[in-house]
Amino acid sequence: MSLSACILGVQGTVLGANEAAFLRDAAPWGLVLFARNVENPAQLRRLTGDLRAALGREAPIFVDQEGGRVQRLRAPHWHEYPAMLDLAPSGPLAFALAGRMLAAELRAVGIDGNFAPCADIAWPETHPFLRNRCMGTTAAQVAAHARALAGGLLAGGVLPVVKHMPGHGRATRDSHKETPLIDQPRAALDATDFAPFRALADLPLGMTAHIRLPWLGEAPATMNPAALAMIRGDWGFGGAIMTDDIGMGALAGPIRDRAARAIAAGCDLVLHCNDDLAGFAAAAAGAGPLAGPALSRCEAALAARRPSESVDFAALAADLAAMTQGHPDAAHG
Repeated sequence: MSLSACILGVQGTVLGANEAAFLRDAAPWGLVLFARNVENPAQLRRLTGDLRAALGREAPIFVDQEGGRVQRLRAPHWHEYPAMLDLAPSGPLAFALAGRMLAAELRAVGIDGNFAPCADIAWPETHPFLRNRCMGTTAAQVAAHARALAGGLLAGGVLPVVKHMPGHGRATRDSHKETPLIDQPRAALDATDFAPFRALADLPLGMTAHIRLPWLGEAPATMNPAALAMIRGDWGFGGAIMTDDIGMGALAGPIRDRAARAIAAGCDLVLHCNDDLAGFAAAAAGAGPLAGPALSRCEAALAARRPSESVDFAALAADLAAMTQGHPDAAHG
């Protein structure tokens, strides 16, 4: 059976028979988990095992585990990480340690993909939904920190997903609710917001932003062939590119049409996170089969996964805590 060019969410903490049957038929390339799917480590290990058993393969399973507000696995069972902007004063080594710690926790429960690093630049005007998730306030700082976090994740057997291409940092609106307009000339963005993504063009996976750049046309980047051509051709990004969640308010139209437009624009994978089985089926139908260069890029991404290795987690956590203690604004949680 061919795979569907999509990554889908699941509904609860236990995989039911109907949902398992749907996943077998829909055959999504990967799956994504949220807080609604998480209770404790034992439950999560069972769920990830059941999901792969239903699909009949070692499908990648992703989560948003950035740090700060965006952590689906929380205390008391998992470590609480600082927001990425709070970690920035500690430098690249702190991000490498955080990435390795994140990977250890995720692999232990069967998760092998993380929707991080967030390589958007934090500007004074960046919308609050995003700002403290950014890794710095300059292109060089963000590129170095994102590279370090991605390296830590890969070293621990977890696939990083660099986001949000081509750069969400200057947006003053929340793309969960509406389409942000970034009305900046290309030359200014080339020198700043685009630069971290160019520097990370060798990473295995990337995620688009639902933003609009007027000089690229009316369509949001996720559905914009010119934006995808820039990412592929001008920046040289060779990894698989997934959409941000197509259920977000920044996009319009039926879910099936959203998925089809994203694939037609040049995305390799459609991400659909929150829906019922009919909605997930519509996303899979719109995305269509995973084939051709998109399939090759997805296979290459999976090949980047490394075996999980045991680490002294307590020592890593102590090192990270020691590195952040000298920065009073590096608040956890």
